[in-house]
Amino acid sequence: MIHIKTEEEIELLKESSLLVGKTLAEVAKLIRPGIETIVLDRMAEEFIRDHGAVPGFKGYNGFPYTLCISVNEQVVHGFPGHRPLLEGDIVSVDCGTYMDGFYGDTAYTFPVGEVSDDVMKLLKTTKESLLKGIENAVEGKRVGDIGNAVQMHAEDHGFSVVREMVGHGLGRNMHEAPEVPNYGKKGRGVILKEGLVICIEPMINMGSKYIKQENDGWTIRTIDGKPSAHYELAVVVKKGKADVLSTFDYIEKVINCRI
Repeated sequence: MIHIKTEEEIELLKESSLLVGKTLAEVAKLIRPGIETIVLDRMAEEFIRDHGAVPGFKGYNGFPYTLCISVNEQVVHGFPGHRPLLEGDIVSVDCGTYMDGFYGDTAYTFPVGEVSDDVMKLLKTTKESLLKGIENAVEGKRVGDIGNAVQMHAEDHGFSVVREMVGHGLGRNMHEAPEVPNYGKKGRGVILKEGLVICIEPMINMGSKYIKQENDGWTIRTIDGKPSAHYELAVVVKKGKADVLSTFDYIEKVINCRI
């Protein structure tokens, strides 16, 4: 069942989503060559709890950590650990919060130090694909319009779109109807209604679109070992223009201060 949110519910979703953005900004402060990803996870959990929420991912379907941390060829759902980040890596950090009965969910892919021009193009294109999808999250359009916009932009720039992992509705549950694929045909799929809250999250690969699951039962990686990028924002469908509930502003303020 698709749940249309009230204004009061949307405000609570926004508060939870903004906390995710602030948490990822704290992560951004720590990302550098040599840091172990488990350090990022521990800091994020402490920050979330200190702000009156609980980690949305930890314990969700048995997931054991606060953050999904996916490095290079890992697409999503990677485990934090003692693997240090290296110069030239990219790291996707997906974070969720649960506060006042509602979830927040946002992801961002960070370059670690200096990365190659090809990899920076992948990051830039993936983020642009997300924004193209958001432009189509308006009342009267369909889920397929979002997926088509993401897919066309990514493929026009020479990249491929993961098919099996998709965006989703967001509310009192982390994953609600409808699914929001990052590919599709215009005019197909669920009609978007005002008040629907969804997470749009392109997962774009440098090489093949095909993926496989690692032995931990969670981590998804590209089948050819080439890098993948992942960005995610929560939005509410409105007339004319979507209202973005989460934000990259806190994250990019930290990143820009380093430049």
